[in-house]
Amino acid sequence: MSATGETSRPLAGLKVLDLSRVLAGPWCTQQLADLGAEVIKIERPGRGDDTRAWGPPWLEGAGIGAGSGHETKESAYFLSANRGKRSVAIDLSTEAGQHLVRQLVLKADVVIENFKVGGLAAYGLDCASLKPLKPDLIYCSITGFGQDGPYAGRAGYDFLIQGMGGLMSLTGEPDDRGGEPMKTGVAITDIFTGLYAANAILAALRRRDATGEGGYIDMALLDVQVGVLANQALNYLTSGQTPQRMGNAHPNIVPYQAFAASDGHLIVTVGNDSQFRRLCEALGEAEWGVDPRFATNAQRVAHRECLIALLSERLILRSRDEWLLLLEAYGVPCGPINTLDQVFDDPQVRHREMAVERITGDGRSATLVGNPITLDGQRMTSRKPPPRLGEHTQRVLQEWLALDAEAMAALRLDGAIP
Repeated sequence: MSATGETSRPLAGLKVLDLSRVLAGPWCTQQLADLGAEVIKIERPGRGDDTRAWGPPWLEGAGIGAGSGHETKESAYFLSANRGKRSVAIDLSTEAGQHLVRQLVLKADVVIENFKVGGLAAYGLDCASLKPLKPDLIYCSITGFGQDGPYAGRAGYDFLIQGMGGLMSLTGEPDDRGGEPMKTGVAITDIFTGLYAANAILAALRRRDATGEGGYIDMALLDVQVGVLANQALNYLTSGQTPQRMGNAHPNIVPYQAFAASDGHLIVTVGNDSQFRRLCEALGEAEWGVDPRFATNAQRVAHRECLIALLSERLILRSRDEWLLLLEAYGVPCGPINTLDQVFDDPQVRHREMAVERITGDGRSATLVGNPITLDGQRMTSRKPPPRLGEHTQRVLQEWLALDAEAMAALRLDGAIP
């Protein structure tokens, strides 16, 4: 599998103006860029996206920010969410900068931003101000709590939202094992919000193509976190019982968790009764598969503690790799708990090209994570690397607005661009 040319991708020709920063918005626009959209990232001169400074680690060999005259460096965090974009440095606090962005909006199909509620209205860059200028514009706002409601004015961060939205109440070891509520190891609410936002933008574009009508998308991290509680939300709404933290165990399926082997841990994920019977055969305990306490998943859930104790006593007797080989031979879904060095050295991950090399504008090599979408046998990972701060300011303003050198000089004099 290889990356296709940008012009042959499904969103080729789509123009996106990205006023967002940090993770949820940039994750959305990175997805659109991977699918072929032209994404212009508007950044504050001199500083850019906050995550440029969220290091270490940094990309080795600091580059020079275009037009800034100052050495810049990109954090690994920034690199993770900004592949495929072009960076334009514009100072939104200046009238000339605001006017410049409005001109760019007229050329764009989509605008995305994640300012606080009302934050862009003072600049005349909110949806209400821009929609009369371009009625078919798709405008997406991402906030912590949405554009209305009692929390609308609050700032929202992934960690905070994981707690408020219930995810942390489900994650971690239970209290009787000395556990505490835990967040996930990556900012999963931000990432889900970015993916939902991209999905909503594509739906709005589909409607625009059919009707000519633009649209305003109001994405809230809290809405998304509640929305992805999935089966756990329905466990509560159906039963009235509040789910509790269960460590690595599953509330609805048994056995579906990590077990200790003699030299580490392995994961066993039994999804149906026939898989459970095969597990019992592999363990040399075929009678467990027909035991009335364990024969069906509902019975196994009811007798969870007894069954997990029996399985744990048996699995601790061999090494992790011995069990993995044996269980795979019996067709029992299982796997290791890999560290990230093991993940990227895994033959399946390597075969699927989930780590890709890209060369930055100043010649540095960056190893990035590939987009998981494969379309017609081609991996949808943009060939363009994450941009340096302001790297494309002059080029984009020339291409989109046909500005000449005199106009550029005037913008610099007004403080709109560096």
